[in-house]
Amino acid sequence: MNFLKNVLAVITGLFVFSFIAFIGFFLVIAIIPASSNQTMVVSENSILRLNLSGEIHEKVPNDPFSEFLGESAPMLSVIDASIAIRQAASDDDIKGLYIRTGLLSSGYASLTELREAIQEFKSSGKFVLAYGEFYSEKAYYLASIADEIYIQPEGSIEFNGISANITFYQGAFEKLGVEPQIFRVGEFKGAVEPFIRKDLSPENRLQLETWLSSLNDVVIAEIAESRNLEVSTVREISNSMLVTSPASAKEHGLITDSFYADQVENRLKELADMEQDDDFNFVSTKDYYLNWSKNEPYASDRVAVVVAEGEILGGDGTNYTIGSKKFASTLKNLRNNSKVKALVLRINSPGGGMTASDVIWREISLIADSIPVIASMGDYAASGGYYLAAPCDTIVCQSTTLTGSIGVFGMLFNFGPFLTDKLGITHDVVRTGEYSDIFTVTRSLTDQEKEIIQHGVENSYETFIDKVSTGRKRDNNDIKAIASGKIWHGQTALENGLVDVIGGLKDAIKIAAEAADLEEYSVVYYPEQKSFFEEIISEFGGQVQAIIRNRELGILEPFAGILDKARNYQGTQARLPFEFELN
Repeated sequence: MNFLKNVLAVITGLFVFSFIAFIGFFLVIAIIPASSNQTMVVSENSILRLNLSGEIHEKVPNDPFSEFLGESAPMLSVIDASIAIRQAASDDDIKGLYIRTGLLSSGYASLTELREAIQEFKSSGKFVLAYGEFYSEKAYYLASIADEIYIQPEGSIEFNGISANITFYQGAFEKLGVEPQIFRVGEFKGAVEPFIRKDLSPENRLQLETWLSSLNDVVIAEIAESRNLEVSTVREISNSMLVTSPASAKEHGLITDSFYADQVENRLKELADMEQDDDFNFVSTKDYYLNWSKNEPYASDRVAVVVAEGEILGGDGTNYTIGSKKFASTLKNLRNNSKVKALVLRINSPGGGMTASDVIWREISLIADSIPVIASMGDYAASGGYYLAAPCDTIVCQSTTLTGSIGVFGMLFNFGPFLTDKLGITHDVVRTGEYSDIFTVTRSLTDQEKEIIQHGVENSYETFIDKVSTGRKRDNNDIKAIASGKIWHGQTALENGLVDVIGGLKDAIKIAAEAADLEEYSVVYYPEQKSFFEEIISEFGGQVQAIIRNRELGILEPFAGILDKARNYQGTQARLPFEFELN
């Protein structure tokens, strides 16, 4: 009966969705032709607006409905926004930049990219003003580069250092009767720790503390420079949490003043030489980028920027995961495209499957044999993400980038106790050889089986080391000394030779063009992203599955989510040593 209800629920949902999609299709026909082919006219005294809220990604698909549907916090593309800000610097009709902050989900390197673009904008002599009701640690890091920073009088600012929150699942597995069986190389390869511990190991606590301290040093130094304060002063403000209100933020020099929205508008008009009764003409970075891209000068020679964002998995992937099949196909097509003279691999990935990473590595190596290939690292390019960077000619990263984590692990779950004790399900097996069922999930592995799997993981680690050593032109022992799953921030990665240049995507593109001896060239971004409708259909399917699972499992549904996460860990993995949320 429940199965029938679920089927009917899915059919009803699909019918409703199909009807909405049908109506939406005609809306697209009516709306898009009227707008997408028109060139936006930027009027005099326009102000570029950067909405710093929601999720930040490297690239996001063009969603023609975000404003039509009243979406308050659309995803922000760090690449598109940076281009828009830099182009607006030389646009006489753009008088300044207005940063409006909100709740933000981002890594620090993405914010560093935006800060660099804003610094170029400021260098043109135009004003930059930031305003928000709440500044998180990350939002303030970016907003600190503004000439003037305002906060709502009853707003708040978080400036008390950086923390990392890591979730552990061992307790849940104990309750469920699930046994994780772990295989790893390197004392710092702690990606498996959430499955076998309830807290951090001393080794991973040490490296996480070291990395957070280095990241915090960079953030504090850049804020101090932007606000004309001593580094020691800013560090004391942060460490002692001296700022707890708009008044204390102003007292310590972190903000200009506490203003209401109407007061900020009046100040913007003053800065833009507008009359107080004039209407604002705000231009979003998204709209400005789309308008610029339609009129971008064309050159036959291309620098291809291939964006690798998210987990590395097999198959086609999504806009925010790296599917080895689709990604390798994109690289192969570029290798056969005579117009592509250089390639920049933009990596923002914690790693993923070893096999999937190796499939992509092969295509990167092949294209690197014929044209310059430069790696540009975003928030993180770790483990499998670094595996992709290894064959590149030059590796560029931000000082706030997390990289390294050269190591691998394997994991196989024994669900036998859970199935038998919780559900009453038992198993028996018939096999032709001693190891025919070595990858079973219904019993513990024998010592001999564990040795076989561990040997395979160790071989994968040696492969990883060899490929990094070859790409970096270093001895294997040199790489092993900085491997074992250790993570590094950008500056230390530069010092130990894992990267070559501290810089952003713009720097990587310049290096690629110079390596290919290009004076005039177009920058083209790959791979093509899923359309708005494809993303909606995919999301809808996931929601239907979630509804069915919730009905079937009830209070056990959260545990199913944990097991779903574990399913992505099939095969040997090259991933970050932990999953965490930075606060």
